[in-house]
Amino acid sequence: MTVFDRSWYGRVLVERVEGFCREDDWRRAYGEINDFERELTEHGVIVLKYWLHVSHEEQLRRFREREATPHKRHKMNAEDWRNRRQRAAYEAAVGDMLALTDRPSAAWQLVPADNKRYARLEVLRSASRAIDEALET
Repeated sequence: MTVFDRSWYGRVLVERVEGFCREDDWRRAYGEINDFERELTEHGVIVLKYWLHVSHEEQLRRFREREATPHKRHKMNAEDWRNRRQRAAYEAAVGDMLALTDRPSAAWQLVPADNKRYARLEVLRSASRAIDEALET
């Protein structure tokens, strides 16, 4: 089992929004992502992709809670707040990423994540179903 976190999609998200790469680079990355995921699935790898969506309001609540909790303050910095101000640009990039890298063999599962417990259980349920289905075929 291998877990790729959001950094695998960094070229089409963070690097795009922050201007860390040229437009032709992040546009080319969609094809590279799809090619790599296709290679994985052609070799029998089960690819599960999850986008956990947290609302603008819930994100703000969590940020404020982290800042107010001594053992969680280290998780927050000025960069988090700066990125939050760019939410519209990130949402556009996420929309493109989801649309351009969603394939039948490597489909995105969109999970509402304002409720952490629900989101975690939904990911586990979905992963269990997908693995069962793949093993049956």
